Amino acid sequence: MSYDLQEQEQVEALKAWWKDNSGRVNAVAAAILVGVVAYQGWNWYTQRAAKEASAMYDQYEQAAVAKDAKRSKEAASSLIEKHGGTVYAALAALRDAKTSLDAGDRDSARLRLRWAADHAAQKEIALLARVRLAGVLLDDKAYDDALKVLDVDVPDAFATEFADRRGDILVAQGKPTQARAAYSEALAKASPQQPLRPLIQLKLDSLGPAGGA
Repeated sequence: MSYDLQEQEQVEALKAWWKDNSGRVNAVAAAILVGVVAYQGWNWYTQRAAKEASAMYDQYEQAAVAKDAKRSKEAASSLIEKHGGTVYAALAALRDAKTSLDAGDRDSARLRLRWAADHAAQKEIALLARVRLAGVLLDDKAYDDALKVLDVDVPDAFATEFADRRGDILVAQGKPTQARAAYSEALAKASPQQPLRPLIQLKLDSLGPAGGA
């Protein structure tokens, strides 16, 4: 009997609590439901966008392999415009820059590489784009701009490439002492398996001993 009475009291207390708090509970439940729906919707959208970007990259690649410069450039531009946050857009920008360089269109190459350097969501691709852009600017004798492109925080994985490119620019500027320091840094950061090591050592040796400049 005491148990039944206690249970009845608990039921009455629960009813009273629900009367006072039902509005708040329903609001919280609604917010949770909206969050779940939004999350599922975002997943659906991102998966769909990735699939579409992949298909567009396939179209770009087909045009590039066919050496259809006009169609490949249009495909790359469309991919960058519609899905600029995907890895496919970044890869298309890098590849289209190379195609433009081969065709002698250095302006387009610089634009593609600068976009990748500034906007690629994948840091590795952005850093690779900076190294290549600095190389293009070096060939254009835009030495100060090239050095600015390389003036960013660089993880160890890219330290050799950045220091090596900086050395090339400094040599072109007629600054052998600074170039020697850059090549020395590149060698210090390079692993034994780094394929650039022999070339960097050759460039460093060509500058002569430190006291000679």
